[in-house]
Amino acid sequence: MKEITNKSKIAQNIKVRSNDSPFPSAEIQQKLLLPRRLTSYFIVLIESGSITYKLDLQEITLTTGDLLFAMPNQYFIPPTKTENLKYFKILFDENTLALLPQRFSFLINPLNSQIITLENHARERVRKVIEIINQILYTESLSTDSEIILAYLNLLLSELNNAYFKNETNNIINSNFSKFVEFKLMVETHLTEQPSINAIAQKMALTTNSLYRLVKEYSGSSPKDFLTNRLKMEAQWKLRNSKLSVKELAYALGFNDPDYFSRLFKKSTGKSVSDFLQHQDLSRE
Repeated sequence: MKEITNKSKIAQNIKVRSNDSPFPSAEIQQKLLLPRRLTSYFIVLIESGSITYKLDLQEITLTTGDLLFAMPNQYFIPPTKTENLKYFKILFDENTLALLPQRFSFLINPLNSQIITLENHARERVRKVIEIINQILYTESLSTDSEIILAYLNLLLSELNNAYFKNETNNIINSNFSKFVEFKLMVETHLTEQPSINAIAQKMALTTNSLYRLVKEYSGSSPKDFLTNRLKMEAQWKLRNSKLSVKELAYALGFNDPDYFSRLFKKSTGKSVSDFLQHQDLSRE
């Protein structure tokens, strides 16, 4: 493994939660229930019960045996407390992931499904590994070697990676994988600059046709649609969770013409900005 820091440093970047380890105070719990953009990877296993999360403004309902994973930069609205729910949750950041000896393809969600249904034996292994990580982080002495924590995290992600691709007959993870990751990162980094597809292809040393095939393979959409959908998601999130005017929002998203932004929003969502806002107000009543 790569050179790593001590256990206390690793513990800052890996968090484990379950129904047996509630949030320490009502104030902190209230903050954690606020809508936010994720800064870490988030994995939750439902051992029993049912719960509904909202990721990128889409509702995702989990039941017994389901596992949900979410990625940095996704929009996340935590659910309120659910009775009779038993779960195990783990969070870790990019810096921690970089310390592991391999990459895990499922973490960019190439199959466009963030729910993994585990078979009984696999679910039990996953649960045990999360419990072991929790034990090392919170109950054992700080002398525990950090490499042990990372080894168990590596084991957990290997199990999930295998389950994610288990029913795939085609090996979709090939030499283009890193290029698609590069494309996604470029979209996130330069989203409000609204780079042209040709400019993105040039920065990635690809032809526009090669970029089209690459993005289509992993996301199911064209590069242009991928970028437009990401802008649409950003616009909807900001409309729900900020007090920006339509003009301010348009400029914040890199549009020089607020009227053009309004037309594009209606074309891509089927609602005008005012209709969208009115619907949000009614849904909160």
